[in-house]
Amino acid sequence: MADIISPLPGVFYRKPAPGKDDFVEVGDSVEVGQTIGIVEIMKQFTEVKADTAGTIASFSVENEGMVNPGDVIATIDED
Repeated sequence: MADIISPLPGVFYRKPAPGKDDFVEVGDSVEVGQTIGIVEIMKQFTEVKADTAGTIASFSVENEGMVNPGDVIATIDED
């Protein structure tokens, strides 16, 4: 298991824009560097990327949930 950590404080979004599909869902396979969400602070958006390949096991933050630096956003079951 590997945790994906928030790099900064802000609002976590699982979608690239309202009305769009989530970047990834629980159970989806991800590759290193794949975007799993974005964190927005003061209208600046930072992509949150997978550090390891595997399968998304869970999200610890709901869509539009607040995060702080170091918070676990998601967990990956490593391949």
